[in-house]
Amino acid sequence: MKHIYKFIFPMLLLFITSCEDYTDITPKGSLVIETATDFHKMVSLPNRGYPINNFQYLVDDQWIREFYVIGQTPNINTINFTFDETADRVSMLKASSFYNQAYSYINRWNTIISLVDDSDGDDYTKRLAKAEAKIYRAFDHFLLVNTYAKAYDPETAATDGGICIMDKFDLEAQPVKSTVAQVYDFIQKDIEDALPYIQEIPLDVYHPSLAFAYAFKAKVHLFKREIAEAKEAAEMSLTYNDEIFDMVAYNEQGGPSVVAVTAPENPEVLSYMYMTGYNELNFAFSYIISPELKTLFGEDDARFNLFFNSTSTSFLDAGSNTAYWNVRYTRFFNPTVGMKTTEVYLMLAECYARSNQFSEAVGVLNTLRAKRILSETTDLQVPATRKETMELVVNERRKELLFGFHRFFDLKRLNNEPEYAKTITRVFPIVNQTVPQETYVLQPDSRLYIIPFPLSALMKNPNLTLNTNETVPF
Repeated sequence: MKHIYKFIFPMLLLFITSCEDYTDITPKGSLVIETATDFHKMVSLPNRGYPINNFQYLVDDQWIREFYVIGQTPNINTINFTFDETADRVSMLKASSFYNQAYSYINRWNTIISLVDDSDGDDYTKRLAKAEAKIYRAFDHFLLVNTYAKAYDPETAATDGGICIMDKFDLEAQPVKSTVAQVYDFIQKDIEDALPYIQEIPLDVYHPSLAFAYAFKAKVHLFKREIAEAKEAAEMSLTYNDEIFDMVAYNEQGGPSVVAVTAPENPEVLSYMYMTGYNELNFAFSYIISPELKTLFGEDDARFNLFFNSTSTSFLDAGSNTAYWNVRYTRFFNPTVGMKTTEVYLMLAECYARSNQFSEAVGVLNTLRAKRILSETTDLQVPATRKETMELVVNERRKELLFGFHRFFDLKRLNNEPEYAKTITRVFPIVNQTVPQETYVLQPDSRLYIIPFPLSALMKNPNLTLNTNETVPF
C-alpha cells in the first residue's frame, strides 16, 4: 500500500532559517497537505517579500534624506550611503530579513519537490508542482548568490565563494558553501528540468508562467555572459508575452490619480513578488532617486512625470534635485524584485549590443521608448561603437527597472568588465551647510558590493564563511 505523506503546513510560511538548518513553526490555521493538487497549490505564495535594506544605497540611483545621515550613529544605511569600507559591517548585520525569507521560500519549494511524488494524485500534477517549485527555487538561489557573493566572472567563478545550496527537504542538513559556478550550475539545471512542464497560463498569477520561466532563463544566461543563449531565451519569453504598458496613453488618460492600474491590470507583470509584503504599492514614498537618475530621466519621460515628485518637502530635501515615488497605495503596480516584459526587451537589446548589432539593439530600445517618452521625438540614434550602445541600454535599464535588486546586480556584473565598469562618486550633503561637503567614492572592485552573511547564520554554521576579507567577531 502506497505511503501517504500528511504534511502540516502553515498558511503563512514563517520559517526562521539559516542555510544549515530549517526551523519549522506551525501556527494556528495550518493546513494538511496530502495530495498532488495540494502540493501544487502550495506554489502559490502571494506574500513573497524580498527586503533590500541591506544594500539599497550601494547604487547610484537611490538617495537618502540628509537628516538620516548627518549626526546619526552609523548604521548599515549610512555606511552604504557613504561607501565606508572601514566600518564593521559584519557585527552590524546581526540578522537579515532578506536572507531568512529567501531560505524560508527555498524550504517551501524543497518541501514540494521532496514530498509530492509520494502523495495521492496524477503524475502530470506532480511533475507540474515540482517544475514550478524548481523555477522558484532557482530564482531564490539566484537572488542570494548575487547578493552575498561576487558577480559571476567566467575567469574566477569556479573558485569564488558562493552560498549554501539547499537542494532537498532535510531538517538535519548542514551543507558546505558552494562556489559561484556551482550555484549557477544548480540554478541552470533547475531551470532546464522545469521548462518542459511549465504552463503557458498557470493556475494563478502566483504560479510561474512560461513567459517568466524563459525570462528568468535569459537573465541567468546574460549574467554569465552566455549571449546567444540569453538572446534565444528572451525571444522565447516574448513569444508568450510581449506586451508593453502604454504610459504615453496612460498620461493622456490622467495617470494614476485618475486611472488605477493594479497588478492584474498591468500586462507587463511576469512575476508577483514584493520588496516588503503583499501590497500594490510595494515600495512607498520613502524611496528617493538620486540627482543623477533624476537628470537621466529628462523632462519628457512618462516614467518620471507620472510617478515622481521633486518639489514636496514631505519626503525629500528641498534643493537637492532628488525625487520620490509619489503614487498612493493601490494606484499603480510596478514590479521591483520580480520580472516584467520590459526587462526581457532590455535583455534582448543588451544581447544585440554585445553582438555588435547596434541597429537592432537601438531598435528594441526605441520600441520600448515609444510607450514611455511623451515628446514626438522618441527615437535614439544608432551609435558607432559597442560601448556607446551598451551605455544606451544601461541607461534605459536604470530608468525602467527601478528599485529592487536591478541596479545593484547590474553594477556588480558590469564592474567585472573594464569596458563597462563604473566608479561611483557621491557628493554629500547637497543642502545642509553646517557640515563640510565631501565626495564619497565606490570603486568597481569594492568589497562593499558583497554583502556579509548575517551573524545569525555564521554562528550556526561553521561551514559558512564570508566571501570578503572582513573579520567575524567570534
